[in-house]
Amino acid sequence: MTNKLLHTPEGVRDVYNSECLRKTSLENRLLKLFQKFGYHPIQTPTFEFFDIFGSDVGTTPSKDLYKFFDREGNTLVLRPDITPSIARAVSKYFGGQPVVRLSYAGNVFINNNSYQGRLKESTQLGAECIGEGSLESDGEIIAMVVNSLKEAGLKEFQISIGHAGLFQGLMESVDFSDEEKDQVKHLIMNKNSFGLQEILQKRNVDADLLHVFASLNAMFIDPKEWQDLLSSARPYSKVYEALSYLSELYEVLNIYGVSKYVSFELGLLTTHKYYTGIIFQGYTFGSGEPIVKGGRYDRLMAYFNQDAPAIGFAIELDQLLISLERQGLSEEVSSSVETVYYSKENRTKAIQYANARRESGFDVELILLKSETELESKREENSNETVTMFL
Repeated sequence: MTNKLLHTPEGVRDVYNSECLRKTSLENRLLKLFQKFGYHPIQTPTFEFFDIFGSDVGTTPSKDLYKFFDREGNTLVLRPDITPSIARAVSKYFGGQPVVRLSYAGNVFINNNSYQGRLKESTQLGAECIGEGSLESDGEIIAMVVNSLKEAGLKEFQISIGHAGLFQGLMESVDFSDEEKDQVKHLIMNKNSFGLQEILQKRNVDADLLHVFASLNAMFIDPKEWQDLLSSARPYSKVYEALSYLSELYEVLNIYGVSKYVSFELGLLTTHKYYTGIIFQGYTFGSGEPIVKGGRYDRLMAYFNQDAPAIGFAIELDQLLISLERQGLSEEVSSSVETVYYSKENRTKAIQYANARRESGFDVELILLKSETELESKREENSNETVTMFL
């Protein structure tokens, strides 16, 4: 029983000493960066009513949620995602504001299968722009993501951008059944071009549309590389609009000076159902998972009785820290604490000294020496300039 009390449950861990200092230091720096873009901090509850994250919102399957009950019998869940919580809060408190910019930091909880090897509790930092549906806000959010990863210390990373409207347009252009749509989405997400081609051949899809489908596994650095796709997509308005939108977004990112960190993955899809426009994920060396995820979700606010466009992102702080460490880019955070040893007879002097030092901005640790043996030992070390003694 004693050994069990010293262990954490599977999927969660303690963070302490230098690792904890690095994590809190990075968190504070990124939140400060968000404020420079005009994003104000918000904190939402760690647990919410089940419906906030229900199937209509479509963030996390019910089986992956940590569920429990309150005294009134309501089903509650530990939040798996902070965006729906912020959408709820904005609808409740910011109804009169045309545009709301909020930033956050908090832990999320997903009951992953053990074999996946993922943490079940992780820390997310992010920002949400609600009420602004323009291309400008999309560019601002991507620029914030790039600047955040640079602020964290990363030198090499890539933000992969797609558009939910492109997939929607393709599905509307072919008379797929609901089952086939799910199958096609699964094949695209797994980059199974052979399986996708087999389905399309059965449907006798025309050559122009086949050309667009074939591009879903490709990675583009510059919209100039998909000009031929625009010609093929012209008969399919939603597909054409999505490609044109990404082309214009690239121009905005050029103005921000972040386009070199961006690539376009037209087949980028996500399990989150609420995305309606651009979607993006950030990658770097040393992490098998995306270090940032985000996108536009113009229909989510309507679920909380406020019809407003919105876009946001979440940085996976734990994955980011792992990547920094594996790339040898971890921040050296020193905890320079002055240690003050004192005897009971010199209590007043020691405490007054410590108070004065703390008011001057120094970190001071007080240690009372309780025995003659301890006093004599410290007297012998009195030449050590890293400590102060009142013996």
